[in-house]
Amino acid sequence: MSLLRQAGAGLRIVRAVGHGLRGLWLLRWRFPGFSPAEREACIEQWARHMLGIFNVTLRVEGPRQAGGPLLVVANHLSWLDILVMQATRNCRFVSKAEVRRWPLIGAVAAGSGTLFIARESRRDALRVVHHMAARLRAGDVLAVFPEGTTGDGERLLPFHGNLLQAAISAGAPVQPLGIRFIDAATGRRSQAASYVGDDTLLASIWRTLTSEPIVAMVRLGEPQHAEGRDRRAWAEALHAQVDVLR
Repeated sequence: MSLLRQAGAGLRIVRAVGHGLRGLWLLRWRFPGFSPAEREACIEQWARHMLGIFNVTLRVEGPRQAGGPLLVVANHLSWLDILVMQATRNCRFVSKAEVRRWPLIGAVAAGSGTLFIARESRRDALRVVHHMAARLRAGDVLAVFPEGTTGDGERLLPFHGNLLQAAISAGAPVQPLGIRFIDAATGRRSQAASYVGDDTLLASIWRTLTSEPIVAMVRLGEPQHAEGRDRRAWAEALHAQVDVLR
């Protein structure tokens, strides 16, 4: 890796930290006075700008439902997925509790209304499902990664259907979403932003910063209702659709 590329990556880190701190400032001082539409636009613009700092271009295909209630389910490849989905449409995430401890990212996630779940605790999962159902009834847009962990992008891991119970209880639609990262120059799948196995968060961020430009491809499917399916059957159907979209 050339010294010039390393220097460029170091500059992007400084810009990313500055933009992250600006996000915290917006959440603390500006959000209370914003309308819901202004909050949505602000978060999407902030996320798109952060993607630009990481040299990531966003491309979105498919229907975007205006407003909620809506639960979005997506495949999970990287820490970068959250920025990509926020840039696509503002949503509240359900995320593993460890994310709260990530430097800067955790603070922004908490400030933007992320619901944190202790994955090893069945009791905590029930608490989050009840909270999700309440937020959906209030008209929120929520997002989950039903694989429960990041994958390598080659194979979609099985979906856990527990959190779908919130959409069933609230009578809310679910929209499948597929994410793919590709090398902007070659069009091939990019692993630069991968965060799987023994990868550390910092190593994945550094690899992303020093890679060739990346395109984040997002494909949105049609929103759907449970139509009498239980959460397991619905999870299998959504898995098949996300597999096609990604």
